[in-house]
Amino acid sequence: MSLATLDVSQHPYLPAASETLFKAKASKKLSFEQIAEHIGRNEVAAAALFYGQAKASPEDIDKLSSLLDVPRDLLEEQLSGFPDRGRSVEMPPKEPLIYRLYEIVQNYGYAYKAVLNEKFGDGIMSAISFSTKVEKETDEAGNNWAVITLRGKWFVNRIV
Repeated sequence: MSLATLDVSQHPYLPAASETLFKAKASKKLSFEQIAEHIGRNEVAAAALFYGQAKASPEDIDKLSSLLDVPRDLLEEQLSGFPDRGRSVEMPPKEPLIYRLYEIVQNYGYAYKAVLNEKFGDGIMSAISFSTKVEKETDEAGNNWAVITLRGKWFVNRIV
């Protein structure tokens, strides 16, 4: 298994905490799954902290500090602000895997919308009241399949 690292030259808009966290992660040779287990979040939520896409709680900061041997004061300074979601990637994205995720929405977005509207009525799926997970499946032929689950609270549109 290869561990995720960060090339800051490819991500000019990431917060300072990203470089701090990724360097510590690499030196400890930890996966996001291991980090998530330690801090009590799922691995996507843990990775989102590293990219500045999620708000770190005081407990997250304490646990990351102890696990990664990063001074708590430094992490508190770098992680205590509010996330600036969506800034780290130019649109359309150029990184192939992220582009494919974007392409899924580009190609199937209206199909998802139609099916969701039929099932739930007029509304939107929250990306705030939201959870996600990534799983790996291997079929009988030995092919690996990525399974991404998106779970968002449904909000019905209401005209006031």
